[in-house]
Amino acid sequence: MGRTLDGKATRMSAQICHIEIDDANLPTPTPEIEQERKVAIFDLLEDNSFSIARPDAPMGPYRINLGIRDRRLVFGVTTEHHDPAAEFQLALGPFRQVVKDYYQICASYFDAVKTLPPSQIETIDMARRGIHNEGARILQERLEGKADIDTDTARRLFTLICVLHFGG
Repeated sequence: MGRTLDGKATRMSAQICHIEIDDANLPTPTPEIEQERKVAIFDLLEDNSFSIARPDAPMGPYRINLGIRDRRLVFGVTTEHHDPAAEFQLALGPFRQVVKDYYQICASYFDAVKTLPPSQIETIDMARRGIHNEGARILQERLEGKADIDTDTARRLFTLICVLHFGG
């Protein structure tokens, strides 16, 4: 654990060890949304890459509290031992359309799984993955200069942002 000679965080320290979703003021999610949330959290904690993009930032691994406050997406970041590390507040506007598109395609996908043949389900799933990738790309852009995350981590965090948007 530590930093390399060029100041970059090593793999062990550049990760999320715990994530909490602040959804206290949101409506109860549908079973499908709750399942998406559980899978995203499980996958995120199994494999992720997250580091604060400041040379003076405390070392990870990090605990993340993700929520919406004052119509902004808030990443509260502490160290594994609960010491404050950073807080990022991102405008929700850049996410609105892609979240809306993602919910629409997910609804189509959940309906398709019940009635359509595999070939049509696969087509919808490809579109769903494309929208998901777009959301992940937007998140990476919005976090640029604040936190460094890989594509898989961005995809999983985007899923959790969608969960927060469900009630927002």
